[in-house]
Amino acid sequence: MRTDEWQEVAELIYHSTNSWYTTNGKETIFKGPPADTILFCQVYEDLDPGCCLIAQCKETGKIAGCCFYHPRKTHVSLGIMNVSPDFFGQGIARNLLTKIIQIAEDQSLPVRLVSSAQNLDSFSLYTRQGFSPTQAFQDMYLEVPEDGFHYEISTEFEMRNAQLNDVEEMVALEKRLCHIERAKDFEYFIENKRGIWNTVVCRDTNGTLLGFLGSVDHPASRMIGPGVAENEQVTKELLATLLDRFRGKCPVFLLPVTAKEAVHTAYSWGARNCEIHFSQCCGENQPPDGIVMPTFMPETG
Repeated sequence: MRTDEWQEVAELIYHSTNSWYTTNGKETIFKGPPADTILFCQVYEDLDPGCCLIAQCKETGKIAGCCFYHPRKTHVSLGIMNVSPDFFGQGIARNLLTKIIQIAEDQSLPVRLVSSAQNLDSFSLYTRQGFSPTQAFQDMYLEVPEDGFHYEISTEFEMRNAQLNDVEEMVALEKRLCHIERAKDFEYFIENKRGIWNTVVCRDTNGTLLGFLGSVDHPASRMIGPGVAENEQVTKELLATLLDRFRGKCPVFLLPVTAKEAVHTAYSWGARNCEIHFSQCCGENQPPDGIVMPTFMPETG
C-alpha cells in the first residue's frame, strides 16, 4: 500500500465491512463517514510501515482487496482483511492470506488472528489454510452512563496509568501468560501521540504487576483491549477502570467464554453480547495461562 492509496483503502474497509453485516441482517459496524476508517491506515503504518498487501484490478486500477499484517519477534499477527463486494469469489482473500503465511514461514513464525465465528466464509478461509481455533471469546458491549462507571476498586490492588518504564514488565507478563512478545505495541499505546489510547496497569500491594489493559477511543473503533491478567478478579478491576473512561459512550470488549466470573460480572453491569470470535493460529501455539482480552485495533491474535 502506498500513502496515496490510504483513502481508497479506508473506503474499502468501510464499505466491505458494513456490506457484510447488512447483507447478513446485522447493523453496520462503522456508523460515521468512510473517512473515519483512515484510522486503520494511520495506526498500522505507524506501527508497521509497508506491511499492507494490496490486490489491484489490472483493467481498472481499482483496489480489490487489502490485508495488513504485524510482524513480531514471536509471531506474525494478521490484521484486518477486506475484499470489495465487486470482487467477491475470485480468490483474492486466499491469495493475500497465502502471501502473509509465506512471510511468516520464511521467519519460522506462527500466524495469529482473531476471527468472527459468525462469518463462516472468513472462518473457512482461515481453517482451509491451516489455522486452528484456540480460544473462544464473547464480544460484549456496555453503554457507560454520562456520569461514569461507578465501581469500587479493591484495596488489594493499585491501579494507575501505564508508563514507559512499565513496558519491560508488561512484556514479561504477557510472554509468561500468553507466550507472545510485542514491546513496540505497548510503547506506542503509552506514548499516545494520536491521543486515542488509554493503558492501565494493576499491581498488588507489593508492587508486583498482575495485569494490564489498553483501549482505543475513536469513531472507527471504541474498544477495550488488548490486555492480560493473572486471574479473573484482576480482569474485572482493569475492565471497570477503563469502562469509566468511556463516559456516555458504548465500548466493545472481548472476554474468554471460559472466564465465567468475569462474564457474569459484565452481565451484572449491563453488558450484552453482540458476536462471538475465535483466536486462531497457523503454526505452533501454546494455550494461555491467564486471562486474555484481545482487540481488533490493532489486531492482537
